[in-house]
Amino acid sequence: MRYPACLRIALWLFASAGLTPAVQAASPLSAERYALEQTRAIATYFAGRMAGSPVELLAAEHLQLQFRALGYQSDLRAFNTRYRYGAPGERVDWRRITASSTIAAKAGQSGQGEILVIAHLDTYLPRDDSDLNHNLGGLTLQGVDDNAAGLGIMLALARELGSLPLHSGVRFVALSAVAPDLAGSQDYLDRMSPQEKQQTRLVVDLQQLIAGEKLRVDYQLPAEANALLPQIDALRAQARRAGIPLLLHQGLHTAAACPSPLLPFARARLPVLDITSGVAGDSCLQRKVSAHFPQGTVRYQSQRDNLLWLESHLHGQLARRTRDSLSLLRPLLRELTGAQVKATAKTNRAGTQI
Repeated sequence: MRYPACLRIALWLFASAGLTPAVQAASPLSAERYALEQTRAIATYFAGRMAGSPVELLAAEHLQLQFRALGYQSDLRAFNTRYRYGAPGERVDWRRITASSTIAAKAGQSGQGEILVIAHLDTYLPRDDSDLNHNLGGLTLQGVDDNAAGLGIMLALARELGSLPLHSGVRFVALSAVAPDLAGSQDYLDRMSPQEKQQTRLVVDLQQLIAGEKLRVDYQLPAEANALLPQIDALRAQARRAGIPLLLHQGLHTAAACPSPLLPFARARLPVLDITSGVAGDSCLQRKVSAHFPQGTVRYQSQRDNLLWLESHLHGQLARRTRDSLSLLRPLLRELTGAQVKATAKTNRAGTQI
């Protein structure tokens, strides 16, 4: 047994309290509001969801309940990994953990091709005493920007696609052990069969969508996936129509301070699309340095990557970025999966359906 029975009871109490909205199918919530509610719930009730921690496992099970309520086949996947603890020049300990990811899938009618959508569920795990002293990671990190908002938007996309017939399949994966060493991404890739890799038409990542100055799309396509370039151009056009400031960049972040979770997939020559936010160029900055953002980022910072700080100093941005992200991603995923939007019957003035 991986964790005490008391934690199972806590999860049951959480679910029975109505925080796992299985009843959402009968609710008129918009996609934006549903995503925001999920974001707030994940950030509030699963703060400190570090890979291998009891809270991370509870968060993974919460997401599994959400996907199942939306009609998906959903499972947890546990995997063993390790991380280094200790500052450079000091004694380094290797610490072993068991992390848990949540996977939900819906097959397409054609039985060929699949879109993989990932968002990491874990928050930063302190790597040395300095991290702890500077409140980086730890039990109080809500991780709204990194990455509760990405999970909330992913659930909203799953809710929409779950009710539509699909030509190509879709798989949603909430990965753990991603921040910052990408162990979760690499583990998922290593478990993919050659056929699964061949069937994967695109890997989309959602992360750090709120704190950056502008929405940003980083992409990397192997030559054989150039057929996806029209979809990239469509994102630019959709942003222009909707008045969304958007940075479009070919290539992924590779710096050790902010590596893209998609790097292992890109190295395996899978087409990848990273939806995030930030500034132009290859800098790890999310925004200009200011009094409220003295490091130009909220990454891993317990005192800043939380609902109160972000809503106080980036007023309205959580809702705005959620809306803008959905505005870009919904038509993209509909097209890539061949989702057949259900038409509403129109009536003429006599009341006859036409």
